[in-house]
Amino acid sequence: MLRETTIESSFDTESSTPEAAASAVSWGAILAGGVAAAALTLILLAFGSGVGFSSISPWSTASPWAAFHVAAGLYFIVTAMIASSVGGYLAGRLRTRWTGAHTREVFFRDTAHGFLAWAVATLLSAGAMSSAAAILVSGATSAITHVAGQSPGLLDGYVDSLVRADPAANAATTDMTAARADAGRIFAAAFQNGGDFQPLDRAYLAQLVAVRTGITQVQAEERVSATIDRARAAVDRARKAAAQLALWLTAALLVGAFAASLAAIEGGGLRDGTWKYKV
Repeated sequence: MLRETTIESSFDTESSTPEAAASAVSWGAILAGGVAAAALTLILLAFGSGVGFSSISPWSTASPWAAFHVAAGLYFIVTAMIASSVGGYLAGRLRTRWTGAHTREVFFRDTAHGFLAWAVATLLSAGAMSSAAAILVSGATSAITHVAGQSPGLLDGYVDSLVRADPAANAATTDMTAARADAGRIFAAAFQNGGDFQPLDRAYLAQLVAVRTGITQVQAEERVSATIDRARAAVDRARKAAAQLALWLTAALLVGAFAASLAAIEGGGLRDGTWKYKV
């Protein structure tokens, strides 16, 4: 009872001070910490890409996450921890000193300032890397829509294998560009619908391959089936890598929020000359 009365009286004293009428949020410190964290995040990501901690795929623009590895995920977490700690520390160290606030209230406000600085940095980083975020949200199917002959895509190599002629065979009567465009559109439509190829599409692809390459109909059907299986496996790997990337980014964001809040507490303690809060 005595402890509750003491805490109650402390809050009553706080509410009677002129400071209680002012906002407890130091937006200048929050923005400064957020901008610093966002800038440091971009620097660390550029450094990680330069030293090899990259999730860029050998398929170029088709699927930037297809070659994603655990090392890249761990680097994301380390980047978030370092950048968020610096931003949170600045937000706590640069904020206005609260002379009339209770120790517990100061602890909460510093934590909130660190969290808000992390939120500002996250929004700024997302805006700077909006193209990467759009790719992440669109999923692996965004790469498949490029295979209709308009630009390089994830399945271009598999389409090429369908219409690649045997050097020993006679010259094909079907134009290479038209054959690839037809096969590409069939692949794109099928994989947008879950990777199911209709029997009529399979038969047409087999006929197209037979005419273009000079092989028999049976051999063409076998090539079509083998190519579809390889393409399905590649798309599945890309989707799994995209899911892993999303999980690692989620973990990095959570770690960054915690690190920013904790660093703001330490920064606020240094700002007030207390270093550690006594509860």
